[in-house]
Amino acid sequence: MASQDFPLLATNPRETLIDRELSWLDFNQRVLELAEDPQTPLLERCRFLSIFSSNLDDFYMIRVATLKRKLESGVTKSNTAGYTPTQLMTAISDKTQHLIERVTKCFHEDVFPNLIEKGIHIVVWEKLSEEEKAVARANFQKKIFPVLTPLAVDPSHPFPYISGLSLNLAVVVKNPETGGEFFARVKVPSNLPRFVQTTNIDDRRFVPLEQVITANISELFPGMEIVDCYTFRLTRNADLELEEEESEDLLASMEQELLRRKFGPPVRLEVSSDINPELLNTLKEELSIKDEDISHYPEPLDLTGLNMIADIDLPELKFPAFRNQVAWDLREVDTESSEEFFDSIRRREVLVHHPYESFNSSVVKFLELAAIDPHVLAIKQTLYRTSGDSPIVEALIEAAESGKQVLAVIEIRARFDEQANVRWARKLEDAGVHVVYGLVGLKTHAKLSLVVRQEGSGIRRYVHMGTGNYNPKTARLYEDFGILSGDQVLGEDVNKLFNQLSGFAPQTSFERLLVAPRTLRSGLLERIQREIENQKAGKPAFIRFKLNSILDEEFIQKLYEASAAGVKVELVVRGICAIRAGVPGLSENITAVSILGRFLEHSRIFHFANGGDDELWIGSADLMNRNLDRRVESMVRLTQTDHKRMLIRALDGYLSPITPSWHMDQVGHWNRVVNNDAGERLEDFHSQVIRWYRVRG
Repeated sequence: MASQDFPLLATNPRETLIDRELSWLDFNQRVLELAEDPQTPLLERCRFLSIFSSNLDDFYMIRVATLKRKLESGVTKSNTAGYTPTQLMTAISDKTQHLIERVTKCFHEDVFPNLIEKGIHIVVWEKLSEEEKAVARANFQKKIFPVLTPLAVDPSHPFPYISGLSLNLAVVVKNPETGGEFFARVKVPSNLPRFVQTTNIDDRRFVPLEQVITANISELFPGMEIVDCYTFRLTRNADLELEEEESEDLLASMEQELLRRKFGPPVRLEVSSDINPELLNTLKEELSIKDEDISHYPEPLDLTGLNMIADIDLPELKFPAFRNQVAWDLREVDTESSEEFFDSIRRREVLVHHPYESFNSSVVKFLELAAIDPHVLAIKQTLYRTSGDSPIVEALIEAAESGKQVLAVIEIRARFDEQANVRWARKLEDAGVHVVYGLVGLKTHAKLSLVVRQEGSGIRRYVHMGTGNYNPKTARLYEDFGILSGDQVLGEDVNKLFNQLSGFAPQTSFERLLVAPRTLRSGLLERIQREIENQKAGKPAFIRFKLNSILDEEFIQKLYEASAAGVKVELVVRGICAIRAGVPGLSENITAVSILGRFLEHSRIFHFANGGDDELWIGSADLMNRNLDRRVESMVRLTQTDHKRMLIRALDGYLSPITPSWHMDQVGHWNRVVNNDAGERLEDFHSQVIRWYRVRG
């Protein structure tokens, strides 16, 4: 749909929409603010610095890389937010530079001194004692030196390939006999610890790995004089361009495309702030990179490595220990008995809330019991992302090996998990699982499990649907909702959806589901329109959405229309938010808040007043064009009154004035609110929920 289809947005796009890339940088700024906050436990501040840095890497590998392709192709047309590619690139560069200055200040002037105060030292080589240097040299000789490969550049050695996100040393060496100088590159091994202990005892003193290599660099070039040595890091375009329609074997095509990704063009160069200008010019020329794509800042480069520091076992410098609980409706169930487990789900649906309620004792147990239950005939499963030692995959393999019919819909295009998913696909196929890759042109992002069970003289279907991935590791860190159900209507719906994914059934209709790309967009838009009509008729009307991102122009236009009609719209948005909230004459009745913290807010909840009969949905989709039109997504309507109350309570908590959060103002800026009107610090939201579940338990 063109911008003219949305008159409220087309008249003055910069006043009605926030650009997605700039909004994403606002999101990452909110992550940085958690690292800057002295009230955040110190090692968690290190974790947030690492997350911020990793996020920025992903942003450049995908979003900036895509923008650069537009620039190189000569595209000059403005986007829906009113930016030409050139204008947007300038805005991104300015904003990124500002964030880099802030993250540098946060680490070097705040976090770093506080680490020292707590007995955690990241020491530069020059400040090590002679004893520490001796230990580090021995470590270098034994564990580091054998892994290193110096690559020289001379007439017989071309400039080496620099892999994306690798940390490297740019070395200039001189032949003392001829006086000739040569460039060499040494890759800092990514499979070694980022920080090296300086003694043989656990005294929490570390030196960056690249400094250990630099201090001993002459060992790699015997007989040569070391003139210069500086660190640098390159980011490459990592976006995939898979032509599914032209592919006869999608799995083989993906494997080829993953190989090609490694050689994507450079999009950013990070260098030490004191790098020799001549050496920098060499890198610029050899890597074909422009000045505006170079980031200068003090070492250490690549703060993603701070995860290692965050993992240090000092509980007093981390969030308080937290232990999740067995889901409320499974408390009295013998989870080792498949008969009792399925009987419990058949009696009433179970709502699970991760990570507060255990993923392993609910979702994983659901599939593990299904795999060994002699009454189970078939299991069908979608997999978008999962863990490296996935018990879910093992359960599917066990089920197939025991003779059950097993279908796995694997999304091998899940960004940055493509390689892992290709491996899982091969392993499942080898075990006899029917593996399919969804529908051509559509990523399968829906979170679905279906168990078909023989009970008496009939068949019963059991379902799990959720908002999060089937990944037991991230389920301990990501906030998500899901339901386990024996409802026959829902079982029939999910069965139909799996038939769509594995066969040909484009005209399928559903009762409790909204499914993209066919019914999800239209279904939600119809419900927004219903709230507008109810508002005009004097009936209860409001809209509350919790989601990761809102970007789709049709939904933004519709929510502006709802606001103009007097409908109260409350949005809880973790990441990209292209809508402008609270703008007079446009969105007075729209508020937007964002909550970040200990857990990654990942669930999607859609709440409509529905004339006083609350209607609530959960599912896998955000309000983005890709989710609504280019993915298979699913949302399920909740029917049990107690489950509705649980979701309403959650939304009330997100939107409560006693919850610390970021609030969008009229100009699109996010302002953090952490104190109440009396100036007292508000309790972190995730701590509030942990306490609530603890009291409930």
